[in-house]
Amino acid sequence: MRITLFLLPLGLAACATQPVPRVPQNSAPPAPSFSAAGLERVMGQHASTLTRLLGEPDADVREGPARKLQFASNICVLDAYLYPGKDGAEPRVTYIDTREPDGSAIDRASCLSALTRRDGGR
Repeated sequence: MRITLFLLPLGLAACATQPVPRVPQNSAPPAPSFSAAGLERVMGQHASTLTRLLGEPDADVREGPARKLQFASNICVLDAYLYPGKDGAEPRVTYIDTREPDGSAIDRASCLSALTRRDGGR
């Protein structure tokens, strides 16, 4: 009987559930992360290569030595940022940013793929 009284609290403790951590209701979802796969056609390229691939840019913004070319369709918007090399070489794409027309995130490679076919999608 003594053993039963001693083991009873241990048995009940084993059945207890652990509290589930609560996530605050107003916390934002984590930002999506996108890979660079599929971007080989634009990264490191000159403006002329982008124009041949995507057509005339919808915006061409220059600020000092930097340049931003923007290409848009009804599916997405792509901003390509070009910077000259250390030796003053012709600017090349060093970064791209993409978004849906409403500002929502979109995979960069998917946007690029859509823009290469945008002639009929505008």
